[in-house]
Amino acid sequence: MCTSYESNNPAERFDAFSMFPAPDFDYRHEIYKDYAAPVFRRIEGGWSTDAATFGMVPRKRIPPHIKVFDTMNARAETIGEKRSFNGAWNRLQLCLIPCQTFFEPNYETGKAVRWRIRVAGSEPTAVAGLWRAWEEPDGAASLSFTMLTVNADQHPLMRRFHKPGDEKRSVVIIRPDAYEDWLSCRNTDEARSFLQLYPADEMDAEAFPLPSRAPKTKSPEAEPPEDGQQSLLD
Repeated sequence: MCTSYESNNPAERFDAFSMFPAPDFDYRHEIYKDYAAPVFRRIEGGWSTDAATFGMVPRKRIPPHIKVFDTMNARAETIGEKRSFNGAWNRLQLCLIPCQTFFEPNYETGKAVRWRIRVAGSEPTAVAGLWRAWEEPDGAASLSFTMLTVNADQHPLMRRFHKPGDEKRSVVIIRPDAYEDWLSCRNTDEARSFLQLYPADEMDAEAFPLPSRAPKTKSPEAEPPEDGQQSLLD
């Protein structure tokens, strides 16, 4: 499953999505669970670019007595059944997620190594997703989204990721000439026809481990750090 990705910088490559308005809000370049990011949607009268949080059910929406669960990805095989996704799917609340690259763990060395995956030539990419709306305490509406995934056990590239023995999955990449068609699907059967693997020979991938952080600076009064202690990015 994809749990982090790099969104497109509106000051650089958003020309690739010229049919959609440029974002008018700030967001981080690398997106993780519950981070706000742009999504493209079809609205009455045209297209919109909206801020939405990554994960169909934001953590703050999970009741305290319920074990925290992740909804950054929705399996294409079960989106019509799972409570977190079936309402949005049946209402055709489809979106596109602008994505420069996405990350997956590779275990070929015997341990998890983060890899960066993208369309060949580093072309901006749009991933198929679902969105839903939430009502905030002040009455305002907010949006959240999930990425749709398909089985990749036989895909020459995407089968290289995730733990040995686990099912291999891949996000669904939508080609630019299909953006309008995807967002304009008239029924779930039509939408499902878009949920296909992207050709491996049109993708690039490389190891891209997270950099180590510099040790935190301690005040003179603070206890000295243990030898060799260093924190890492999550």
